[in-house]
Amino acid sequence: MPEITTLKEELQQAIIKGKRDAVEPLVRKLLFDGLNPEAIMNDVMIPAMDVVGDQYSRNEIFLPEMMIAARAMNIGLDILRPMLTAQGALGKGKVVIGSVKGDIHDVGKNIVSMVLQGAGYEVIDLGIDVAPEKFIEAIHQHQPKFVLMSALITLTMSMMDETIWTFKKAGVREKVKIGVGGAPLTQKFADQIGADFYGKDARAAVIKCNTLI
Repeated sequence: MPEITTLKEELQQAIIKGKRDAVEPLVRKLLFDGLNPEAIMNDVMIPAMDVVGDQYSRNEIFLPEMMIAARAMNIGLDILRPMLTAQGALGKGKVVIGSVKGDIHDVGKNIVSMVLQGAGYEVIDLGIDVAPEKFIEAIHQHQPKFVLMSALITLTMSMMDETIWTFKKAGVREKVKIGVGGAPLTQKFADQIGADFYGKDARAAVIKCNTLI
């Protein structure tokens, strides 16, 4: 339907440009016109944040613009969340996420966290500079299905390997699926350190988690 297509494009642009006041009426209009809440989330809102992430990685926008876009998306998620719960699109399980020890960058991690919540996961965000022991404590406390680790600089990549080794030593490695991501990472590196998957961006992380549930 042409009108729905136009509304979807308008919503995507509203999120990308951080137009918070435009998001709520557009989401409600799409719902009124019969678009499924899960389709709004997966086909419009998450791709919008993928665009924002790409723009940030190319230095076309900066941290303030990215966070404004994230807040705009959250307005839409707040509207959709009760409906997604009723449809069974939520309640997929718990995810513990954090930037590894020594890494104080959190923009990419925050986007992944937000998109995972929108996709139906309960996210326990441990923040930045997370020591292996803190991840282990969270595993014992929350019993998540997934542990996701982020590293944005090459110097902290080795901490992912150390964290996984510490998981093995503590006897918790087999209790969770481990995903890794961040600008300097590759699939080859993820394989080398024994991670279960590599997510090149937020959308990829959600797809991998959905596959491994």
